[in-house]
Amino acid sequence: MFLTVVTLGIYYFWAKVRVRKYLLSESEFEGDRFAYHGTAMELLIGFLKAVLVFGVPLVLLGIIREFLVRIPALRVVLGLVTYAAVLVLIPFAIVGARRYRLSRTSWREIRFSFRGRALDFIKLFVAGSFLSGITLALYYPFFETRRHGFLVAHSYFGNQKFDFDGRGRDLFGSFLVVILLFFPTLGLIWFWYQAKKQRYFWEHTSFVSARFRSTVTGRRLFLLTLGNLLLIVFTLGLGFPWVMVRNVRFAFRYLTLEGPLDLSGIQQEAQAATATGEALAGFLDAGFDLG
Repeated sequence: MFLTVVTLGIYYFWAKVRVRKYLLSESEFEGDRFAYHGTAMELLIGFLKAVLVFGVPLVLLGIIREFLVRIPALRVVLGLVTYAAVLVLIPFAIVGARRYRLSRTSWREIRFSFRGRALDFIKLFVAGSFLSGITLALYYPFFETRRHGFLVAHSYFGNQKFDFDGRGRDLFGSFLVVILLFFPTLGLIWFWYQAKKQRYFWEHTSFVSARFRSTVTGRRLFLLTLGNLLLIVFTLGLGFPWVMVRNVRFAFRYLTLEGPLDLSGIQQEAQAATATGEALAGFLDAGFDLG
């Protein structure tokens, strides 16, 4: 935090890399630890590209609309163009960030990768956002499941891919319960739904002949969130490192991989990826924290 402030934000990218390397090097599976291979310079260059290629045009559109255009109809058109551009850039950023992160992550010296096409995900994302809007969010569990499934099913470890066989209709009933009971439960039912969704997503994710299993519950998720909030509030933000470690430990504590797993046939198939999508995701705040 100190170095990021005194360098006017430039050190942020080095901080990001240090945090990721630490978290992955402290995470292990089958006795071997993960590794992160990204560099701060990649993130910095990716950020500068994202600002020049995407950020500057969006800012200029906003300035033109607010200060230079006086015709109401034209202002509306420019507003719609800006909204459409952001709606397209968000899925582009999500795909780019996932492609970059997986390409820089390894286990037993074998890299992960993401091989989904950005255009396919953009189509899925735009259509899902539109349908969620016109159905007053009733389509959202279908959209979320399809979005998650695309990201999982196009992810690889070496030359072996992950698979996802979940269906949005399986979560639709639970989502309706959340809508009906959200206010009577003061929003607490959302933790129950998030836990159920996590269990469902993991239990419908497989790798080769093994399948993931999650035992997380809404109560445990609520206690984690409450504890994190108290840590940040009562330490005036200095407890954030503990929050990050708590989140990683929590995720692993309730997750297992069950079934036979033959790793002998897995071979290296590293894929090229740039950090522009990763930077764009942060620029648009499309998810992804410091780690």
